[in-house]
Amino acid sequence: MKTIETEKQLNDFIQNDNVVAVFSAGWCPDCRVIEPVLPEIEEAYPNFTFVEIDRDQFIDVCQEYDVFGIPSFIAFKNGEEAGRFVSKDRKTKDEIMAFMDDLS
Repeated sequence: MKTIETEKQLNDFIQNDNVVAVFSAGWCPDCRVIEPVLPEIEEAYPNFTFVEIDRDQFIDVCQEYDVFGIPSFIAFKNGEEAGRFVSKDRKTKDEIMAFMDDLS
């Protein structure tokens, strides 16, 4: 998973790739719970580039995309939002994979 360093970098990914933006934070216990399964999920969906966005570093991006709970996932295709799995609840591997399956 690529870690976003700048808002421009994020926008470049969104405009040029099928992207799943994973909003997270180092202090988030629910984010740490899903962290071990993310490489497996990435591998299962090679048509998407997964990028991690630190909620604290990119609070403006979170507000722009109405991300108020983490971890949250927003998918982009052809520069447009294609789906979102955004809530304050803990996510499971099965729920994330069902979200990804719905994008196909």
